[in-house]
Amino acid sequence: MSVKPELPYGYLGAQPKFSEFGLSTLSHNNPEVDVPDNQIELKFKTTRPVKLTGNLIQCSNDAEHKEYVFCHTQGDISALIATMPDTGYYKLQIYALPCDDDSKTLPGVFNYLINNTGSPKAPTPFPKQYAPWKDGCYLYDPIVLNQSMDLSNVPVKVSVPNAAVVAATVDGDWTHLQKDCQGLWVGQLNLEKYRAKGAKVCLNANFGGDKTKFATLLEYTI
Repeated sequence: MSVKPELPYGYLGAQPKFSEFGLSTLSHNNPEVDVPDNQIELKFKTTRPVKLTGNLIQCSNDAEHKEYVFCHTQGDISALIATMPDTGYYKLQIYALPCDDDSKTLPGVFNYLINNTGSPKAPTPFPKQYAPWKDGCYLYDPIVLNQSMDLSNVPVKVSVPNAAVVAATVDGDWTHLQKDCQGLWVGQLNLEKYRAKGAKVCLNANFGGDKTKFATLLEYTI
């Protein structure tokens, strides 16, 4: 049985910037959470556009697992998914910054202590999230890509506010997504030939102006 770590006074829960940035908890008000199945999704309501990120720290060895944290935003709801690779206690530190703030550093706004009772497993890392992703984007599919999946017909569905063009790239091959009636960018990818090659699959967007310039939003490795 894992031993509950001792944490500094005031570490858990909302930090001063949480309410200042217009954030409130939607899913988990209590900063101490028991998780039975290795994964948790936290939701926050925002009163203004906010960039959100997080860090997962394994208490037994202080190992950081940023690759197992994924953040995205749908309107005024920001969600964070975290996957715990082992049984035991984890600190989940949430960072945020208003989108209209050009500061490079995101201050800590909320800290959770998670007790994961699920069996140890080797989860698939989430895609790497680049700065433009944090400006209100939301991912429906695929949340992860790995070699155990059917890579011959991978559906892609994503919300990218203000994008003029959205495309997936892998090893120089471009696949342009189409905008559906709901304003979401959708498409299909055939990634079978890249299986087990360590290929980088990137989701990119052009936001107008120079049509040749694309910003990377997400990066998967398969």
